[in-house]
Amino acid sequence: MEHFEVIVIGGGSAGLAASIALGRSRRSVLVIDEGQPRNAPAQHAHNVLGQEGISPLELLERGRVEAQEYGVRIINSAVDSLTGSLNDGFAVRVADQEFSAQRIVLATGLKDELPQIPGLEQAWGTSAIHCAYCHGWEVRDQEIVVIGCGPMSTHQAMMFQQLSSKITFVDHDPSELNEEGTNLLAKLGMPVVRQSIAQLAFDQTGQLESVKLENNEELTAQSVIVAGRMNANADLYLELGGALTEHPLGTFIKVNETGATDIPGVYAVGNASNLGAMVMAAAASGTLAGAAINAELLNAKLANA
Repeated sequence: MEHFEVIVIGGGSAGLAASIALGRSRRSVLVIDEGQPRNAPAQHAHNVLGQEGISPLELLERGRVEAQEYGVRIINSAVDSLTGSLNDGFAVRVADQEFSAQRIVLATGLKDELPQIPGLEQAWGTSAIHCAYCHGWEVRDQEIVVIGCGPMSTHQAMMFQQLSSKITFVDHDPSELNEEGTNLLAKLGMPVVRQSIAQLAFDQTGQLESVKLENNEELTAQSVIVAGRMNANADLYLELGGALTEHPLGTFIKVNETGATDIPGVYAVGNASNLGAMVMAAAASGTLAGAAINAELLNAKLANA
């Protein structure tokens, strides 16, 4: 069994940042990456200082190169199992290989659970978006439909109203909405349509062109805004005996200010522990956790000296 001081599971911005911080301190680090970043459908990443508009995949490739320059080893695979403890050490199984580590970093991201609307998954990350800060500038002045389906939907509508005056709010799932918020939108002059959405429609080039309602009406739309549930990819954490924390928008792994979880020796960074973290915030959490782990390993060594 090959041993590393730290194994990072997940190679997005958070995981790579953690590995770089550790690699620069000459720690032995393995990154295991399944290669399915949440922002892969998006053509550009925004709010990335000095790299505005970079392709998300190019950003990660650059991060991989940087990590490897500091001796970090990266393998492309899913993790089959994670077992162990701080006292006994951790074991990570990948296909027919097994690795051991003193510390684990979970940079496993989250899964978006979208409403079951035909066409929505096809548009996700391009013309179907959720974050005004990630994509808002790019859809400014467009004809926009906000899909009312969750506790953040009315807030989204108000945020995007700052970016476009051509917004319609569709009360798709009233059971998930705050009626007071919906009424406020109407008072603010935003059209509110109390109908369910049947499907999204696209032109011959694959561009979104309209939202079709259950009553057969059709709303012209260049973009739709949707806030589904966001749940941390936390199966491995649960295998270790951890528990998820509930949030109005989903579930996440609770951590302290350094990224340490309730399980000694296990850290969680990026969207696994912060559902709202954008690229730079996710990377920052990885760097902070990497520094904390390095200090923790040093203190353990001194304690045993």
